[in-house]
Amino acid sequence: MLLRIVLMLIALACGGSSQSIADGLNPNSAIYSQVKGLDERIFQAYNTCDLATLADMVDDNLEFYHDKTGLSLGKANFIKAIKNNICHKVRRELVVSTLQVFPLQDYGAIEIGEHTFCNMAETPVCRDETNGIGKFFMLWQKQGDQYRLTRVISYDHLSDRERRAMHR
Repeated sequence: MLLRIVLMLIALACGGSSQSIADGLNPNSAIYSQVKGLDERIFQAYNTCDLATLADMVDDNLEFYHDKTGLSLGKANFIKAIKNNICHKVRRELVVSTLQVFPLQDYGAIEIGEHTFCNMAETPVCRDETNGIGKFFMLWQKQGDQYRLTRVISYDHLSDRERRAMHR
């Protein structure tokens, strides 16, 4: 909730309107639909190890912050990490009910939400014992007629088992 208020204040200070913020939270808005489509496309590539599509959707100067592995800089490092650590080992799924999208004036859009990660190395079917969940913040920049991912913060990664234990 605090994050929503801060984002709204930033948008208003930069000349945005509260209507554009509200539209970004509306699943029927154009910006929400567009960013949800970007999310689907980039993670379809992630899940199928389509490194060419991933490379095309990521900015050369990507900054990727991960709570478990730290900072990774650049497209080349990102693609290498996906190839070595993710391909055919992990599947990511968006928790659609958590998706929030905010327009960012003269830049692009902010995407916030939660996602699950299934450990495909252990089982081809997601199970609570091997499934993980995390939160993310992604910054999409409009570059010409295409959006590219420029910043990612991926954090609060826990297995479903760890998360349930915390809430007991």
